[in-house]
Amino acid sequence: MGFCWVLAAEAGGFGLNFDLLETNLINLIIIIGVLVYFGSKFLGKTLSSRRDAIETAITEAEQRRSSAAAALAEQQQKLAQAKTEAERIKAQAQENALKAKDLILAQAEKDVERLKSEAARDLSTQQERVMMELRQRVVALAMTKVEQTLPERLTDEVQKRLVDQSIARLGGR
Repeated sequence: MGFCWVLAAEAGGFGLNFDLLETNLINLIIIIGVLVYFGSKFLGKTLSSRRDAIETAITEAEQRRSSAAAALAEQQQKLAQAKTEAERIKAQAQENALKAKDLILAQAEKDVERLKSEAARDLSTQQERVMMELRQRVVALAMTKVEQTLPERLTDEVQKRLVDQSIARLGGR
């Protein structure tokens, strides 16, 4: 400011200085001084509030990130537990299936044996029935044959000899 007074005193009072380089430099210094004096409080408050907002946002983002990481870890743990449980259930199902298969095979084997024994019994019974029918038929055929041939062969003399032999056997006993 002392420089402005010097210029004013030399010219004989206040006047306009038309030297652009000197006046722009002085104006620039004055504007910077006013901005620094008045603007530092405003700019400081604005920058401070902005910094606080950024710090708060960063803190909140960090908290969200950490809570998301915790939730992810928890969900991964639940997934691992679910996989383990699924494997256990699968193993149990396979074991149950093998037991059921063994039981079914054992029951089928028992059924086959039962059917075989029933078939053998039925066959044996059928054989006995057939054999009995054959005996009866043979006897019937033999009787028929005997009845047909007996009158021709059985003469009075043969009848007398048979009766004598039968009496001798009865008496000799």
